[in-house]
Amino acid sequence: MLLKRIPLEENNPDAYLDAYLADPLPGFTRRAILVIPGGGYGAVCADREGEPIALAFLPEGFNAFVLHYTVGRKKPYPAQLIEASRAMVHIRENAAEYGIDPDAVFAVGFSAGGHLTGSLGTMWNRPEVRAAGIPEGMNRPNGVMLIYPVVTGAEGFRDGGTMHNLWCTDTPTEEMLRTASLELAVDAQSSPLFLVHTSNDQAVDVRNSLILADAYRRAGLCFEMHIYPDAPHGVALGNDITRCGVDKWSDPAIGEWVSHAAHWAKRFGNTL
Repeated sequence: MLLKRIPLEENNPDAYLDAYLADPLPGFTRRAILVIPGGGYGAVCADREGEPIALAFLPEGFNAFVLHYTVGRKKPYPAQLIEASRAMVHIRENAAEYGIDPDAVFAVGFSAGGHLTGSLGTMWNRPEVRAAGIPEGMNRPNGVMLIYPVVTGAEGFRDGGTMHNLWCTDTPTEEMLRTASLELAVDAQSSPLFLVHTSNDQAVDVRNSLILADAYRRAGLCFEMHIYPDAPHGVALGNDITRCGVDKWSDPAIGEWVSHAAHWAKRFGNTL
């Protein structure tokens, strides 16, 4: 396996990819997955939601790329969406070098990273992204996997953290909150969707995923959703690797989501 660090923007040390590239096999072309850790746009939790996720997808036939993006109120939206878009373009433009199919590039994200992943899937063609020099369509994932994602800034869902950090202000306007709400951006060109949440998530209400699923349903788009009954926010792989001393972060049923997501990607990713 080859490990490689790739800067994404000049003069921005916060935006880079860590690539996890399996040794090539004759006659086998891998899919690619962009892994976007969470952290409330205040940090990048790559220890639990970065490298472990990348390594879990390698045996499922993917090469993996973990995104590190600007957080800590250094730059407001759409900086993070542009950084994620640059990552997608880089992966596709270097598909031959990385041994991956450029038409099978997925993204998976967790919590706030789920919001950024969902932004790639629903906001990839916004004018501000094109104005940053992103080639149209090159940043659109073939499918997005959102794991306990932050979705909306709607009234009743405002935790006072994630959206504030995204906009670098404690008082984001209604227009800002609507601009960043995924469910309002769903249209016919949105990427296919795979969702994972727990019903009693204490940090990001499960209704975030339900709202997004309903937006996809109303748009007539494909999605798959898994709602598990009992685990705290941040379950990650749902196994002992990412448990970190929290017993309910290890659950064999939840731990199956990676294989479910890989099967979903194989079934739908090149056809929708």
